[in-house]
Amino acid sequence: MEKLNINLKQLTWLAFFSIAMGFLEAAVVVYLRKIYYPEGFHFPLAMMDPQLATVELLREVSTVIMLAGVGILAGRSPQQRLAFFFAAFAIWDLFYYIFLKLLLYWPDSLFTWDILFLIPIPWVGPVLSPCLISLTMLLLAAVLYYRDLQRTGHRINFLEWALFILGSQIVILSWTWDYFRHGSASGYIPSSYPWGMFVVGEAILLGGILHFWRRTMPQRH
Repeated sequence: MEKLNINLKQLTWLAFFSIAMGFLEAAVVVYLRKIYYPEGFHFPLAMMDPQLATVELLREVSTVIMLAGVGILAGRSPQQRLAFFFAAFAIWDLFYYIFLKLLLYWPDSLFTWDILFLIPIPWVGPVLSPCLISLTMLLLAAVLYYRDLQRTGHRINFLEWALFILGSQIVILSWTWDYFRHGSASGYIPSSYPWGMFVVGEAILLGGILHFWRRTMPQRH
């Protein structure tokens, strides 16, 4: 049995940081909903003060930078840094919804619509869809970290990057498709989510992970 040098303390603190970030994100949403949706979150979206809207956009960018930063600081190699970023992002996102459920008793179900991101236009979709992507990111992080510990020397190649980028673009398109069809934020109420498009994007992402896993298997002598 191959012995891997897994740093449990490092992984534990990465998880703690990501969970704490998830709570901070949920706390901000609690405040915003108390201000703009005192009777509960719903569509169409309330119009935010322009200054607050700008602050919210910058907060989203700052959150991604912080999650990337902890991955860069924690990882000992480029592959570990990428793995830790994916893991931190996924844990943050999953616990964000867990804390919203605990604090606001929301969402009502995994199929409840939510605003996922605002840059450059609103991304919307059922809560289940970002949760599935977060689990996929956790899987990719685990595969990258495991292979790095095995010191196989392999990195994500061109084909795998192409699959990850294509799959991600299709998933993002699924989150913006309904909004594109509506054309503006004024009076926008989500009507239908293109699950078929999402499944195609998710399948491509999983295909990229599987290809990397099989290609980087250590050679047996």
